[in-house]
Amino acid sequence: MRLHVPTQLRWSDLDAYGHVNNARMLSLLEEARIQAFWVSDDTSEHAVGASTAVIDAGPGTATFTLIARQEIEYLRPIPYHRQPLDIELWIGRMGGASLEVCYEVFPPAGTAPRVVYTRASTTLVLTDAATGTPRRITEVERDAWRPYVDEPIAFRRR
Repeated sequence: MRLHVPTQLRWSDLDAYGHVNNARMLSLLEEARIQAFWVSDDTSEHAVGASTAVIDAGPGTATFTLIARQEIEYLRPIPYHRQPLDIELWIGRMGGASLEVCYEVFPPAGTAPRVVYTRASTTLVLTDAATGTPRRITEVERDAWRPYVDEPIAFRRR
């Protein structure tokens, strides 16, 4: 199963060619990841990632999430859309203290044709905020994320 996170483009995401800049794509993926996995003020069951949002990133948090690795494959230029992009997220691998978040970026929901603009993955390591050392994924986190574990991205060129 995948999470669908609508993510709004901003004018500042575009480059001189009129499509999303490659470096800005990492920021858009970060926004989708935060909506999916981090606790927010909107805890309603209808919030994006409500069932998977179990990481507290507020002041005084006990856990930091550090990026260990990112890989991105740009398949098509992304033009500006007024409606939010549909970023699909799932977990390609869940280890002891790390997880691989996978993404596919699509045009806004309901837009035809439904093409994949970008594929990417981010390896996150959960660390203890006080010591900076990796910490194990808790059972609460595992239970929340387990339904979203699927095959990792198979990148075309490695």
